[in-house]
Amino acid sequence: MRKKIPGAPAAASVRKPTFFPVSLGCPKNLVDSEVLSGKLLTAGYMITFDPDDADVYLINTCAFLPEARSEAAQEIGRAAQWKAEKAGRRIAVAGCLVEYDRMNSIRKSFPDVDVWIPVDDYADPAKLFAAAPEKKDAAKRSGKAAPCYLCDEKEPRLQLTVPHIAYLKICDGCNNCCTYCAIPKLRGKLRSRSIASCVAEAKTLIGNGVKELVVIAQDVTAFGMDNDRGEDLPGLLKALMAIPGDFRIRLLYTHPAHISDELIDLLAAGGKLIPYVDIPLQHVSPRILKAMNRHVTRERIIEVLTVLRERVPELILRTTFITGFPGETEKEFQELADFAKKFRFERLGVFPYSAEAGTPAAKLPDQVPAAVSEQRAAALMKSQRARLGQYYRKLVGTEMKVIVDEADDFGAWVRGALDAPDIDGAIYIPGASRVHPGEFKSIRITAAGGGNLIGEWWKGKKK
Repeated sequence: MRKKIPGAPAAASVRKPTFFPVSLGCPKNLVDSEVLSGKLLTAGYMITFDPDDADVYLINTCAFLPEARSEAAQEIGRAAQWKAEKAGRRIAVAGCLVEYDRMNSIRKSFPDVDVWIPVDDYADPAKLFAAAPEKKDAAKRSGKAAPCYLCDEKEPRLQLTVPHIAYLKICDGCNNCCTYCAIPKLRGKLRSRSIASCVAEAKTLIGNGVKELVVIAQDVTAFGMDNDRGEDLPGLLKALMAIPGDFRIRLLYTHPAHISDELIDLLAAGGKLIPYVDIPLQHVSPRILKAMNRHVTRERIIEVLTVLRERVPELILRTTFITGFPGETEKEFQELADFAKKFRFERLGVFPYSAEAGTPAAKLPDQVPAAVSEQRAAALMKSQRARLGQYYRKLVGTEMKVIVDEADDFGAWVRGALDAPDIDGAIYIPGASRVHPGEFKSIRITAAGGGNLIGEWWKGKKK
């Protein structure tokens, strides 16, 4: 115990300000939230996961689709109620909604927000917090330049996922410029980290206990295309797989125009690279692909998918489609539905098209009514659910290696190659067990139904 000096005044106890983080949207956004949290911690803030204990309600937003903007607005509304309950509380809003709201129309709808943090101010969010009491919009962007910030391994980062899963963001922005997509305006042009930077961060994450490293970007297959370093995704993957340790690597998200033979070779070789390919196709009609500016033909898509199916054992294909793109006819929709039936994607998502302000597609003629777009999306998903049920039933009796995500006295939730974290799903293993999150185990699928898989721990027992 420290001895008190007689007559000396008692040391004042200074309470550090606290923040409550909320991360909306995709895993790429989650990495940004982790960096923002790390920056605030190093600036003297404390983190809390109970908003009642927070001084700052920090919301990192997504603005990719109307639904995402609606979710952000609802969260800001909850924060406004929280702020009204106690004097001195502040609200900070970061991310894509700030970039989307260049004209400040949304900001005017939420006067309770004290700080708006654009992407380029991720480098020093605490500086903006300091300006909040004066209600100065320190985040107002001068001009209309797109973001250029890119995090690296030197940034403080607080991992907000479970300890055995982490995302490695290898680049930001996008140069594909699909006509329906606002990402280049929200996130800027493609900018890639170096392989050395990515490997350094991966080593830290793996050293801290990460067992599943999820490599992410708007388009991971575009890694390195923005510079002359001579680096690309296959080179990065080779460097990552050379890191010592028992871990595996998953890729989110690839572009069909950029999938190379070398990447397919790595997927076929197995090892630490999970045979899971998330390849958003959006459509297959030649006319619509061109109108979307997808930089790929229907023939090339078929070629890539065929080679992947032939060369990669136990391949898991995930894709997304857009229904109701301007001018999409019933015949072109049926072409898309037939394509999905033929290639039998293990994972499939469908988005009904919605016109994004400022994108070229929003100005195209023959806009499809929203009701038609939604009806077509629902029809595709109904067919997909039937195919997925058939696929699950075929898995009964098979064995697979999985990672444990959760475990208690009643059972465990695990994931194999089939399931990306927080996106696809999980497999349930009933019954008490002594496994722990982050362990790799072998299981056998015993049942399928209701869109779920059930299994048992497997040690090579005789069937």
